[in-house]
Amino acid sequence: MNAEHRVTQIKAALESGDSGASGMQGREFIWTDADFDRVQAMIYKRAGISLHDGKHAMVYSRLSRRLRETGFQSFRDYLGWLESTEGPEWQEFVNALTTNLTSFFREQHHFDIFSDVLKSRPAGNPWRVWCSAASTGEEPYSIVMTVLDALGPRANFSLAASDIDSKVLATAKQGVYRLDGLKGIDSERMQRYFLRGKGGNEGMVMAKPELRKCIEFLIVNLIRDDWPFRDPFDVVFCRNVMIYFDAQTQRQVLERIYKVMKPGALLFVGHAENFSDSRDLFVLKGKTVYERR
Repeated sequence: MNAEHRVTQIKAALESGDSGASGMQGREFIWTDADFDRVQAMIYKRAGISLHDGKHAMVYSRLSRRLRETGFQSFRDYLGWLESTEGPEWQEFVNALTTNLTSFFREQHHFDIFSDVLKSRPAGNPWRVWCSAASTGEEPYSIVMTVLDALGPRANFSLAASDIDSKVLATAKQGVYRLDGLKGIDSERMQRYFLRGKGGNEGMVMAKPELRKCIEFLIVNLIRDDWPFRDPFDVVFCRNVMIYFDAQTQRQVLERIYKVMKPGALLFVGHAENFSDSRDLFVLKGKTVYERR
């Protein structure tokens, strides 16, 4: 971007009354409070995510990549174009603004409880489980390992692993990870469930086929009513997702989750999530574990 064009952009922003232009020195693109407000509204409408005002820097950094990819010279033009289309860029927009922090066997107590529940029913009992925030796959693979450890290789089990972010799901499907990222997995499970890379793939591991074959990966937007599930679930993992929603959206999502669960089914949630206001739907059964009424 040449200096003359930069001055023209700043002048246009100031003349239009956009605030925040004075704080953009040194940045590649003009970024105003009006741009941030617009992004807030768009991601809330599209994905139910509530971005608080302290996310300015994060949003600018992540969406700047989309401007470079699409060739736009301003956020105003990019966001205006996005609002005028229903094309694939919406998925890229959502991907850019979602957070995917995960690890194998994160919050270990959930998997201990899950294992006990699996063993409490007669052998051969069918299990349908949904992992609603699959991210890059660490959580769904942890779920499958727990099932196979508890019930053996002939477990009657299926897992739907969904996310709103298409890119992290692609990583999850591949099941390939850096060896140093598997800190939650002991040596026995490592040998039993993963293949170590050799040569150019040294330092990498891949989930064995017996893990991947149990999982159906699919894109699901939790705030939409077009979920593809027909048969109800015995267990749902929805951990560290609701913290990105406001109270109204949380309630709407919980009502939808309730409808796809069997009576008595278990809902595992994140350590910072509390749904005591939805006692008509779920009753607390343990540390961040709820039972469907």
